[in-house]
Amino acid sequence: MTDIAVIGGVGVFMAIVVGIGLYMSRRIKGSSENFIVAGRNLVLPLAAATLMAQSLDTNATLGNTDLTSQFGFWAGASLPIGLATCLFITGVFFAKPLNNMDLLTVGDFFRVKYGRAVEIAAAATLTVAYAFLLAGNLVAGGFLFEVFLGTTFLQGVLIISAVIFVYTVAGGLLAVAYTDILQAFLAFLGSVFLLAYVATQFGLVVPDGMGATDTVQLTDPAMGAYVNWATLAALGLGDVVASDFIERVLAADSPDTAQKACFIGSAGTLIIGIPFTYVALSAESIFDQLGATPTEGDPVLYDLLNFVPTELAVLVLVGIVGASLSTGDGAILSTSSVVARNVLDIRVEAESKRKAQGKSDRLLYVTRGLAVPFTILGVVFAVGLPQTGILLVLAFDLMLAGLFVPFAFGMYWDKANTPAAIAAIALGFTARIVMFVGKETIYGQPNTLLYIPNESIAAIPDGLPTFISFVLSLVVFVPIAYVTQDVSSPEPLPSEAKETRLLSSDD
Repeated sequence: MTDIAVIGGVGVFMAIVVGIGLYMSRRIKGSSENFIVAGRNLVLPLAAATLMAQSLDTNATLGNTDLTSQFGFWAGASLPIGLATCLFITGVFFAKPLNNMDLLTVGDFFRVKYGRAVEIAAAATLTVAYAFLLAGNLVAGGFLFEVFLGTTFLQGVLIISAVIFVYTVAGGLLAVAYTDILQAFLAFLGSVFLLAYVATQFGLVVPDGMGATDTVQLTDPAMGAYVNWATLAALGLGDVVASDFIERVLAADSPDTAQKACFIGSAGTLIIGIPFTYVALSAESIFDQLGATPTEGDPVLYDLLNFVPTELAVLVLVGIVGASLSTGDGAILSTSSVVARNVLDIRVEAESKRKAQGKSDRLLYVTRGLAVPFTILGVVFAVGLPQTGILLVLAFDLMLAGLFVPFAFGMYWDKANTPAAIAAIALGFTARIVMFVGKETIYGQPNTLLYIPNESIAAIPDGLPTFISFVLSLVVFVPIAYVTQDVSSPEPLPSEAKETRLLSSDD
């Protein structure tokens, strides 16, 4: 594979993505609703593609192949399976009611249900979690440019973060949705063609004890059972509260579209993600047949691409870059809007009143401005913890620990109230952070970001902190909700869209 082919293929693709973002900026028309939730007009193909592309990030491709090659099918496949499970659960239980609520961000749900304090706490939790998520995708881009283009890792991270930033800030979710169609399609082609090539040229070889039917990976802690189940739980449940997923659910043109898009996205995530798992299982056999040795420190998928036709390698690499862009843009956009809307408490004013008073949409401009510090934070985390799969899982670990319980119970349990939500978020999130810094390894990988040596937390088996934090959140939420029923909770507040319509009706 020649460097010029990689530079050309990746360069053309990134130029197209930036071009789409700049073009779609014309359709924003100065409206934060157009920027954040695409005017709530995403039809089924767009909604499904953007949900699928959002789940197929580089953690679920590169992280998938790295973990599979080291630990077996369930270590890697848990990433796409967990993400697909999340979309399925969202489709069954949450997509329709969320779309019906006319929210602008996921933080609005916590505001409507629990009030201002919980809104801020939820937004803060999402901000920290999404910094890890963005970082994981920047890591993959950094490795790609380092391996194939000869840049340093830091230079690669800066290049891909700059591209994500430009087209996201320009076109918002409108740009993201249209580029996601291309990104999902290329990821599908790359995944299927790579699997077919490996199968026909080298054969699909599953090492003993590492296949999908080797359930010891799910039953024996020594074989990674705790970690594998923790991955499935964090992604399958924690990702339900993901601000980028919910943003796309809110942007669908109807509740039915939102639900169907989740189901299609779930199926697509499996169809694209699982082939990468089987390619990784065959990696050892491929290297043996070629008499080659993997490069220490490089993602195994990148090493494998040195031995496939140039055209196929470029297609797969473009798919990986697309996956990184699709999730990175969602992380930047959704988090910037959550901070602007739910932390800074910037309201949407009716367009007619803004124009009459000569005002611009302040929420739009603040959201765009906040994309700058959040992108920088993602770069810092990517350099501090240059891993792929574990960053994805850690992000949704934090959401599972702090937000899933108040979100799910707030949707379906009439006794859910503000004191319970505050306690669940505070305890669950704090417990997960404490157990993160207290563990030398996380999901089998070294914790190079922040580890504080200790004896007590270090003795907890890897993977169990995911469940411990979630259980703490649950066991504090339910009893506090019961014993504080006589405490006055805030009255339900109108959603952002309803506020805007009320303002418009006064004109």
